[in-house]
Parts: sequence; structure tokens; C-alpha cells
Amino acid sequence: MPIPWPRSLAGQMALLVALALFMAQAINLALLLRERAAVRMAQITRPAAYRIADALDQEAAGRPVVADRGRVRLVPRNPITKAMDAQPAVARELASQLTDMGVRVAAVEVAVAKPWQYRIPLSRFERRMATRATHDDGPRDSIVVAVRRSDGRWMALSGGLPRDDLRLFWRLLGQTLILYAVVLAPVLWVARRISRPLRELAAAARGYSPAVPPVPLEESGPHDVRSVTAAFNALRLRVTAMLDEKDRMLGAIGHDLRTPLAALRVRIESVEDEQDRARMADTIAEMNRTLDDILSLARLGRPSEPETEVDLAALVDAVVEDFRDLGAAVTFEEAERLRMRLRPSLIRRAVRNLIENAVKYAGAAEVSLASDARMAAIVVADRGPGIPPERLDQVFDPFFRLESSRNRHTGGIGLGLALARAIVEEAGGRIVLSPRDGGGLVATITLPRG
Repeated sequence: MPIPWPRSLAGQMALLVALALFMAQAINLALLLRERAAVRMAQITRPAAYRIADALDQEAAGRPVVADRGRVRLVPRNPITKAMDAQPAVARELASQLTDMGVRVAAVEVAVAKPWQYRIPLSRFERRMATRATHDDGPRDSIVVAVRRSDGRWMALSGGLPRDDLRLFWRLLGQTLILYAVVLAPVLWVARRISRPLRELAAAARGYSPAVPPVPLEESGPHDVRSVTAAFNALRLRVTAMLDEKDRMLGAIGHDLRTPLAALRVRIESVEDEQDRARMADTIAEMNRTLDDILSLARLGRPSEPETEVDLAALVDAVVEDFRDLGAAVTFEEAERLRMRLRPSLIRRAVRNLIENAVKYAGAAEVSLASDARMAAIVVADRGPGIPPERLDQVFDPFFRLESSRNRHTGGIGLGLALARAIVEEAGGRIVLSPRDGGGLVATITLPRG
């Protein structure tokens, strides 16, 4: 399962700072726990070492260790049993402290005992203190220390086990939350201040359209971000200037090519042979159509025609009527009025290219229109030779032709479908070719209604 990771710059910066704070606090907690463990060890071993040393010193002074009183008492045997929780590390530390104090003993054992595992006869004062501890905190575990003297006798002492101080954990947790509040708030503010101009830059890049005059993006944020915004503004101006130059160049090319074609069209009128004259006129007309397709495809990113609200059903019906006037077998299923905002001349050209393609290779076309609340679909179906499934996308490439069934004798240079797709995609729609049941091809233009 992938680990969730914030996608925004502000989120990633906040997460990294939060992780860094967490690691720092975790290291701090480990050090505090280590220090706390050392303090806890000292709380257990140092008083025990002093009491044992003091008891032996007093014994040397004539006050022997006895079994019925004192903190350190004589016991008949080792009081530590297997049921108790042995503490060998504490025993080693206690033995080391006794050695440093010059106290010689044969063995030291330490264990943690439950209240019912170790009891010694208590004095009146000790019973009163034990009762108070029971009422205040309930029965507590005790630490039991057993020392075997050089003469083989055992001494024992017990004491309360230092409790784990949970306040340390809660104090550190509160400190962490305060750090998060103090550190993360400025980090989030700085990250959002940095990411806001970046988001605006991304939105401007996504929304860039050659048809709309560029408006300089405000340069804000840190110096690096302002530099990126300034570079984007300069780049957009250069791209717009290049597109303007391209349009001027295309206009000049179109004018320079149409002028000799018009002259040729006039001169062929002097050709006496009617058949030759008709072939020449067809060639010139084909050259004019090819030139129109090339220029239209090159200028499509910056259409001069504005979007207007039109009846899509009437637009498609008008294109079909044009083919009927030329004697083509094109049918159209009557559809209800469908008001949409689009560029009518460009959509008309895309539909015309699809119908022309169907008539050219199948001799007839069937056109229909369907819609729902979100989309409108123009369907052009034919019963021609069709297109192999593996080449359905390839035929949209400019100048691509299927040599086996659609060669140059049928006319065209392979721009009709490319131009239709470019027009439809510029309008936010899609065009799809699919095989038709029973043979033929179905071309579907899908346009968004919203």
C-alpha cells in the first residue's frame, strides 16, 4: 500500500519539518530516558550501599547486625527466590559501589518482589509508615537486596521501588505540541507564500491560449520564484511573437500561391479540348483545397472566428444539404434543435471532411445526431472498405494515407481527418473512428455541451 504523501509544496515542507521535529524529540526522549534510568539506578543502589556500609561499620564498633530491627537485617538464608524478578545489572552496580567504598562482601543479589513475596518483621514505626503508604498509593513492589558476607551469613534490606514518572512523558508530549504550533505555523505560512505564485504560474501555463493576448503574470514571492515568473512572461511574449510572425508568413504564402493558381484558372479557359480543360480545372481546384487545408491546420491554434450560439442540428443538416445538391447519397436523421456555443465554420468544416471522406471511399454516408445533458455526438457512418483496427489512430496523422484502399487516384493528400481532429480537439471534444458492424466505418465527433 503506497504511503500517502502530500502533493503540494506547503504540505511537503510542513511534513518534513514535522518529521524533523519528531526525530529531534524522539532523540531527546531517548536521552532523557537514559538519564532517568541512571538516576533511578542511583536511587536504588546508593542508599543501599550506604546502609550496608554503615551497618558493617556499626558492627565493627560493637553494634552487630540483628534480625529483628534496623534497615539492614540478618536473615537465615538468601531471601531472593526464583519467583522474584532478578536485577543482575543493579546487583553489579551495587557490588561496584561497595567495592569503591572499601566494603568486602562475598556476593550481592538484587530482585524486585511483589508485596506478598517478601515480608520482614516490622517495628512500630515501620508498620505505621507501611500503612500510610498502602492508604496513599496502594501496595507497592519493593526492591530486595541480599548480601552474603565473608563469613557466609546473609544480610538483607528492602525498600520501595521508585515509580516510573509518567509526568516526564506528558511533559515531553506537551513540549512537542508546543513546538509543532510554534514552528509549523510559520513554516506553513512561508510555504504557502512560496507556493501561491507557483500555483498561479502553473494555472497561467495551463490556461495559455495563442488566441488570447498574453497578460503579464504578477511577479511575487521569493526572488527565485519571481525570476521563474519573469522568465515565463518573457517566454510567453516570445511565443506569441513567433505565432504572429507565423500567421503573417502563412498569409503571405497563401496570397502568393493563390495568385498564380487564379492566373492558371483563367488561362485554361483558352484550352480548346474540353476534357483537358476539365482535368486542369480539377487539378487547380484540388490544389486550392489542399492549400486551404494546410493553412487551416497551421492556423487552428489561433482561430479568428469567435464562438457563437448556434443550432448544431441545423448546422449538420446544412452540410448534408450541400452534399445533396452535388448529387451525393448522404442521408441525415432529423434531430431536435440543439443550442451550443461553438465556432460554426470550423465545426462545419470538420463535419464536411468526415462526410466527404465517407462519400469518397464508400459512395454514400449516413449522418445522425445524438445528445444528452453533457455531450453531443455527430455520427457519420459508411459501408466502405473500412480501416484496419491497428491503423484507426494512425489515419489522423497529417499526410498519412492507406495505400491499399485509399491511394492518390481517389484524391486528397491525407489532411482531411487530421484537420477534423484538430478542430474537434480545439473545441474540447473528441473524434473516434470505429469499425461498423457488417462492414464500413463509423466516425463519431463528441462535443461537450457545457
